[in-house]
Formats: sequence, structure tokens, C-alpha cells
Amino acid sequence: MRNRLTSIAAATSLALSGLLSAGCIDPDPGPAIAAALPRGEDVRVKVPDQAAAALPGDPGDGSIGVARRAALGQIAEYYLVTRNTSRDLNFSVGWVLLVVHTVVQFPPTTVEGNVYTWGPHSDALDPSEWRLVVTEHEAGARYTWQLDGRDKTRPDSEFVTTISGEAIPGAEPHRGTGSFVIDFDAAELADPVDNAGKRGTVSVEYDLENRDGSNATVDMVIDTVEIGDDGVERPVTFTYHYGEAEDTSGDFAFGIHADLGDTALVEDAQIASRWDVTGAGRADVVVSGGDLGAVSVTATECWDPSFRRVYYADSAQWAPTEGDPADCAF
Repeated sequence: MRNRLTSIAAATSLALSGLLSAGCIDPDPGPAIAAALPRGEDVRVKVPDQAAAALPGDPGDGSIGVARRAALGQIAEYYLVTRNTSRDLNFSVGWVLLVVHTVVQFPPTTVEGNVYTWGPHSDALDPSEWRLVVTEHEAGARYTWQLDGRDKTRPDSEFVTTISGEAIPGAEPHRGTGSFVIDFDAAELADPVDNAGKRGTVSVEYDLENRDGSNATVDMVIDTVEIGDDGVERPVTFTYHYGEAEDTSGDFAFGIHADLGDTALVEDAQIASRWDVTGAGRADVVVSGGDLGAVSVTATECWDPSFRRVYYADSAQWAPTEGDPADCAF
């Protein structure tokens, strides 16, 4: 999962370097396009972690969550899973938006009516060239955009769209709604050197207009394939949801639809976490299908404002029941 998210950043950073390689130009925000788009920090999953980062024994890479079982009073295992998964998500989604948002700070290469194009550009040794195309609709009420690439190793190749999105401005800069889709199969066509073997799509939707009391939300779905130990390709789906209230409390859920067991059967796993303004929270886990048959396994873990476990229980005796459920924040 981490490798898949990291490849998003790698692909978009290559496009960024190509589009900005034309030379020195003076920044120019252009026709309010930059204000309509969110920045990486605007869609960041803000799982509380300041105190946890200072606790001893945590390497900060998620290894604690899989290397040992937490015990009462230790850092909550599913809190760490939530925190580290959210960091991977921030890295990937943030890079895509950084590419687009950085490029539109500069004057477009061409303007044709309501269509603004940056590029195409590339470095001399790059195997592909890139362009960003933004179309303004309804006098700035909506923008559509696409990042196109072309394989320079084939003289007859044409531009293909690797990332496409829509942005609707909000009442505040960078706080609107929108979506974008990354197509890894198209990215391989555009750049078969750096994107070789990447498959599937990543879909992201965001709604950052939470000034009416509703949560700001970011949703992400990754549909891809992974090769098992037997060499067979199998479909895999990852889903993510994040909601943030104005008081900084929030919730984060992620799921996996994949072969997680000892056979080729497909299981579903879902972890839903939520926390209050102090950082105290709760995670609920459900694993079902596949090798489990008609049986679902559930687990619950709660932590205090210091992210230490105060309660744990599961239906499969993965670990002993500990603590008092009355100590759960939720």
C-alpha cells in the first residue's frame, strides 16, 4: 500500500520538474485558478500526533503497530496504524496538488479563450514531456484541469491524460470542492520508463467547505492489481475517508478488499477511527469474508489524550481483553 501511494508522488514530481524547466519566469496567479484549487495542506489528514511523537520506543514508521501487540497503558496499536496510514495518504495526495498548484502560480504558456495551457515542457533527457491544461467554466464558477503526458521515445505518440480533475471555488481561497483521478495505465503510456508496471486508478474527492458546521472531507479510492506469491495478478481496492470538524476533532476510515488470508479468497478489512479535541479516540476494526467464511471478526481499541491504550477487546481472542469500556472517549 505504501509503495502504491509513493508512486503517485514520484510520477507527479517528474511532471512538475518538466513543466517548470522552461526557465525563470515571474510568478503570476492568473485568473483565480490558484485560489480555486486546494493546496496540499488543505487536504491533509490531521491525526493528532504531537504527544505520540515524543513517546519513547516509537520509531515513527508504523513498525510498532505490526511488530508487537500494545498492552494497557502503552501506545494504542490502532492509533499508530491510523496515524501512519494518514501520513502516507497526505504524502501522495499532497504531491498531486502541489504539482498543479505550483504550476498555476506562473503565467500560462498559451491562452485560447477560456483554456489555459502550461507547457509542453521537458528536460532534454526526460523520456516524456508534460503539459497542464485548465479550462474555466461559468466565468470562474468551476474549473476543469488535466495533466497530459507524451512519450518522447516514440515520434508518433500523442498526449494522453494521466490526471484529470475538477475544482469549484469556495467562499475562502483553497477551501472549495472538487475531485481528481490518476490513471496509472495512461501514465505508463506517457512515460514507459518511470511508470513501467504501474496499474489501476486513484480517485480523490474533497469538500473543504465546513464553515456551515459540517465536516470537511477527503475520500480516496485506489483500484489496482497486485501479484501474489503464486505469480497471479489479483485485484486490490483500498478506500480512505477523512472528516475534520471546525474544532479539530475528526474521523478517519480505511478499508482493504484483497486476499489477506492463506487462500486465494478475498477478504474485507475496515478500520474506523475517531478522536475528540484532546486527541483521545477509538478505533473499530471489522474483518470479514474470504477465509473467515460467514464469520466476522471485530476489535475495538480506545486511547487517552496521551494516545495510550485504555481499553481493548476483540471477538477472536487476538489479544486479551483489557481496560474498561467506560474509559473510551466514544
